[in-house]
Amino acid sequence: MHKLADRLDHFSDSIIRRMTRIANQYDAINLSQGFPDFDPPPELITALKQTADSGPHQYEVTWGSAEFRQLLAKKQQKLMNIAVDPNENILVTCGSTEAMMCAVMTVCNPKDKVIIFSPFYENYGADAILSDATPIYVPLIPPTFEFNKEQLRQAFAQGAKALILCNPSNPCGKVFTRQELEYISELAIEFDTYIITDEVYEHIVYEPYQHLYLASFPGMKERTITCSSLSKTYSITGWRLGHIIADKAIIDGCKMIHDFLTVGAAAPLQKAACAGLAFNENYYHQLTKTYSQKRQLFLDGLDKLGLTYYPPQGAYYVLVDISAFNPFATDLEFCEWLIKEIGVAAVPGSAFFKEPEYRYIRFHFAKKESTLLAALGKLSKLKEKLPC
Repeated sequence: MHKLADRLDHFSDSIIRRMTRIANQYDAINLSQGFPDFDPPPELITALKQTADSGPHQYEVTWGSAEFRQLLAKKQQKLMNIAVDPNENILVTCGSTEAMMCAVMTVCNPKDKVIIFSPFYENYGADAILSDATPIYVPLIPPTFEFNKEQLRQAFAQGAKALILCNPSNPCGKVFTRQELEYISELAIEFDTYIITDEVYEHIVYEPYQHLYLASFPGMKERTITCSSLSKTYSITGWRLGHIIADKAIIDGCKMIHDFLTVGAAAPLQKAACAGLAFNENYYHQLTKTYSQKRQLFLDGLDKLGLTYYPPQGAYYVLVDISAFNPFATDLEFCEWLIKEIGVAAVPGSAFFKEPEYRYIRFHFAKKESTLLAALGKLSKLKEKLPC
């Protein structure tokens, strides 16, 4: 038999999803893979029930239903402060995972270079590999996760075709400042580079921090490909509804890639999700308030346990430093032990870093308060149960 494709040599299974499988095996509290254990807004559940009866149940227009795109355009152009035409500037995808894949495949030829900040969501490296592009990793330096300006300039100067920007950032919870985004914009214009943004946590940002859309910066609308999804904003990670917002020429290219990747996102779910896209500003204020409370509860618990962490500015993850008490050879071994012996699942931080970084594990707090309190209760036994 012929050897399978060489690109597989660069992959392992997803560490995040692996932690979920092990958590399920040992009935542990899953604070690894970032999905809620509470229901979506009742309006979406009601709309889904109605759609089950009335449809649609067949293919929608491949780039997204007209109603979905119109509501999304109305919502996002107000937030982003740019014109968003529902027919020319939007592509609906099967989650932000496909949105990011479409974006990279649309702008990159084989051997083109793509800048990725490290730590990074593990799919970004895979997106580059699947597109036959070459990633250039630029470190965000712990514990504040700021980038070195000269290192970033050198990465652009290597002829990078694109940069992937996750803002707010998974896994570290960093929210990029206006000054940082202005510097990225200046380099993108100087070196004629596309910026592909992953903004799925755009509505989960904690005071005093503010989410700024790079596409709204001077000279950036034409070269920014904004990817996001409904998964985190409406607690519907299983619905797999994402989208790309970009200039017409880029969207036209993304449409062709999307058409042959997935054909289209699920028609009935697009219809039901319109109930969420029609929410007014009060919903998003309450969402921020809810996650702020969960964040505070979990960080207070970590403080009581004497654990060191980087306070997230956005998203719903926290990196905890385990270097002071980790007796294992790797952070992966530690996380496997944590599931089996403590009953709580986390993700080894090395899954997110290109550098040899093994100090961190990632928890998420998109859970009911009762779940978080139960997890903190189990974690209180952490140090006494650690093997010598």
